[in-house]
Amino acid sequence: MSSEHPLAKAILRFASAEGIQPPALMGFRSLPGLGAEALAGGRPFWVGSVKMLRERNLLTPAVAERFDATAGSLHTVVACGSDDKAWALLGIEDPPRAEAPAALAGLRAEGIRHLVMLTGDSTATARAVAGTVGIDEVFAELLPEDKAAAIAQLRAQYQHVAMVGDGVNDAQALAGASVGIGLGRQGSDVAMETADVVLMAGDLHQLPFLLRHARRTVRVIQENIAIALVLKAAFLVAAFAGLATLWMAVAADMGATFLVTFNGLRLLRSKP
Repeated sequence: MSSEHPLAKAILRFASAEGIQPPALMGFRSLPGLGAEALAGGRPFWVGSVKMLRERNLLTPAVAERFDATAGSLHTVVACGSDDKAWALLGIEDPPRAEAPAALAGLRAEGIRHLVMLTGDSTATARAVAGTVGIDEVFAELLPEDKAAAIAQLRAQYQHVAMVGDGVNDAQALAGASVGIGLGRQGSDVAMETADVVLMAGDLHQLPFLLRHARRTVRVIQENIAIALVLKAAFLVAAFAGLATLWMAVAADMGATFLVTFNGLRLLRSKP
């Protein structure tokens, strides 16, 4: 009830459909990249990823066997427990977005060389998703600081790295990327505040268009600089030749302003 994580909302919807009323929580604490914990009925309860189980030394052979049986597909496995015991594993189907394969193919067509997934999910689940949508490299079971470190590693290797994210755990990585792109409709406030660009529609199909539009914007800026410099240079030549007048100076200045403005307005014709 206190978590904004989409998996938490899915669990609550399922519980509500089954007629289960969650108890009131006290001392709720989110554990970025791991899970969450709180007091329910005076007892400490927790919910989290397999990494949380490892950190708390709760990944017993029996739990690991059940976890392996659930992982390896498109299911995200969430562990639940109280105190020092894990008593439930939930397999939540979290399929990739329907538009993801086409969006990634569009990015490749625009010249993107390497597509990478950074996720807190298990390695088996992450690889299953990557194989479905066509991702080249996977970093799994990552905490927020691990995602930021992976971005730094990728920047050292490729120089320019764009990061797309929508969760609280993505904020550090978004800040460390060359360009951070947030997904506005379902993104967390922290991710949108950190990102350089926010796609308000939250549609991955917009990513190839965003890249094309950014390149076109750079070309228009370069054209505008060239127009302004050429006009100024022409007026200076006329001035040194003794041919310049006050009205020519005004025309050179205002003319450059009008030309670059109208040239920039061409960007409004861009459509996804």
